[in-house]
Amino acid sequence: MRDIRSDFPVLSRKVNGKDLIYLDSGATSQKPLQVIEAVAHFYREANANVHRGLYSLSVEATELYEDARRAVAGLIGADPQEVIFTRGTTESLNLLAYSLGEARVGRGDEILATVMEHHANLVPWQELARRKGARLIAAGITPEGELDLDDLKRKLSPRTKIVAVTHVSNVLGTVNPIPEIAELAHRVGAVLVVDAAQSVPHMPVRVGELGCDFLAFSGHKMLGPTGIGVLWGRRELLEEMPPFLTGGEMIREVWIDRATWNDLPYKFEAGTPPIAQAVGLKAAVDYLRELGLEEICRHEGGLVARALEGLLSRDYVEIYGPRDPSKRSGLIAFNLKGIHPHDVATLLDEEGIAIRAGHHCAQPLHRELGISASCRVSFYLYNTEDEVDAFLMALDRVWGVLGR
Repeated sequence: MRDIRSDFPVLSRKVNGKDLIYLDSGATSQKPLQVIEAVAHFYREANANVHRGLYSLSVEATELYEDARRAVAGLIGADPQEVIFTRGTTESLNLLAYSLGEARVGRGDEILATVMEHHANLVPWQELARRKGARLIAAGITPEGELDLDDLKRKLSPRTKIVAVTHVSNVLGTVNPIPEIAELAHRVGAVLVVDAAQSVPHMPVRVGELGCDFLAFSGHKMLGPTGIGVLWGRRELLEEMPPFLTGGEMIREVWIDRATWNDLPYKFEAGTPPIAQAVGLKAAVDYLRELGLEEICRHEGGLVARALEGLLSRDYVEIYGPRDPSKRSGLIAFNLKGIHPHDVATLLDEEGIAIRAGHHCAQPLHRELGISASCRVSFYLYNTEDEVDAFLMALDRVWGVLGR
């Protein structure tokens, strides 16, 4: 892959007097100049509200906004009318938990999740179950940190209406077999919802190949701006669902006592949408497609294999998730024996190395692992082998200071 680091201004800065090594892209990615400039250009040259004005500036803004939708649809192999812009993965999943829940879930029904879910793909379903008198259950994991498919099969039943599963665990790095899960879910008549926040930025994802019914992901994890996300859904299901929010462009006609809804995708885009963010997201999609998701995936695979080998060779490190790099995406959760993750992250920060420490919005999974928190390094297209080596050497120094 070509040298792209100069495209990312923040990577040239220093932290605590050291060159920044950013290893927290699982939380949010850095932004290339192409994205930054796209957003700035919109505000400088084309700022207007969309879909509502007949004047040239509004028409131009609308075209830019819809260009972004078409770009996202092309990235995941979808129909643009099935692509809904939200504020992020969390809002996309909350939208589903309300609207899909209203259409599909009743008293006594079941929603099946997994213990490896991010809170954003768990708590909305908890609230749906509480609201509807339904039951939320979760499939477990194997000792290797993979999804226990046998447990998932046992827990599927004719009562299962929704299966909610992450494509890639934001803690374990595990890549789940979504096509197989889709087949199992559809066999009992359930709808499959996939949290793709950790997969779409890092690997080729085509909704037709996955076989899922809904897919959610965030712009800020894939080089795009904050404040924008995507919900893709099958048209027939989106048509069936009631709107989540009301007002603005999602309305067709209004009387004092009733209203009718606009066509897809506008039915689910109430109010003024994230226009500038969509423009930035298109620039991010263009950037990713120019580099090639296959090439990005290979690059990250090499980094995670190098980091995993280095971590496994250190007897003071505990690793969570698959030890085979081919079974995981570009992140690794770990702990230093007897040392709190916050202490590890603090000392690494003194060397300019940014990692994550905490429960990563996955408390049930951490309880399953028997820990309260973990460290996490997550790699992306702008990271290098030299940064992996610098991280590992810094970890040795942390152990030298805090180890016992």
